[in-house]
Amino acid sequence: MTDAKPATDGGDAVAALIALLDLERLEDNLFRGVSPENSTMRVFGGQVAAQALTAAGRTVPDDRRVHSLHAYFLRPGDPAVPIVFEVDRTRDGRSFTTRRVMAIQHGKAIFTLSSSFQLDQEGLDHGDPMPSVPAPQTLPTWEERVAVASSPFIALNRIPRPFDVRYVNDPPWYSGAEPREGARNQVWFRSHRPLPDDQLLHVCMLAYLSDLTLLDSILATHGLGGSWGKVKLASLDHAMWFHRPIRVDDWVLYDTHSPSASGARGLASGHFFSADGAMLATVVQEGLIRVV
Repeated sequence: MTDAKPATDGGDAVAALIALLDLERLEDNLFRGVSPENSTMRVFGGQVAAQALTAAGRTVPDDRRVHSLHAYFLRPGDPAVPIVFEVDRTRDGRSFTTRRVMAIQHGKAIFTLSSSFQLDQEGLDHGDPMPSVPAPQTLPTWEERVAVASSPFIALNRIPRPFDVRYVNDPPWYSGAEPREGARNQVWFRSHRPLPDDQLLHVCMLAYLSDLTLLDSILATHGLGGSWGKVKLASLDHAMWFHRPIRVDDWVLYDTHSPSASGARGLASGHFFSADGAMLATVVQEGLIRVV
């Protein structure tokens, strides 16, 4: 495998995602966002999380970076209807700024987010090492994976994607597999074209990415990856901690696993690492997992 150049529509998909995160400002604390025309039956969770974080960041001074977010998915989002984001300026301190965001459709909250931003400061510095994995350039592309997958995954290859996606191990949806206790799902990501030097944009794109493959680790643990249509998944809540500056137009590794599942819910956690091994962010999510 080679570090193939992205498909022509890959760059277009990046531009579309940037536009998706460029919310319309209705008032000082009120924003409006839309969903892509090719959305599924409900709004993708990573999209609404990234848009809500964008709304929060637009009300914070540029010298403060987001260091954490905590969110709840309350109702399925309707991709045919704009989403209104209402920002509450909870606190503006000397070092930390706190924002709460409510995403609203049809007069009801579909998503809530609390986020905290910090003035850059010096302090202690350490991080867990990145796991030993093959370089992304040596791994099959998303298009190569999907090209040999069975139906209905073939249709996935026709959807423009803003990120070059390289699975380290076989994707859980790739084929039926035996349950693997402690299974890890590891994926390299990189945007299909360079991005502006806007740290808020990069962290919001990382929030978007964080919901793409996180619950896959639960499926891999139980050998349910090939059970398309037999498993219903939905994000319930989501938390992220941002440790270091991030660029998603450079390769980032997403290493995830599931420590527990019970009561039709599964817990998944993961870390993002830069290509040079620095831990960039930590993610934890609980999802609804129903086998039908």
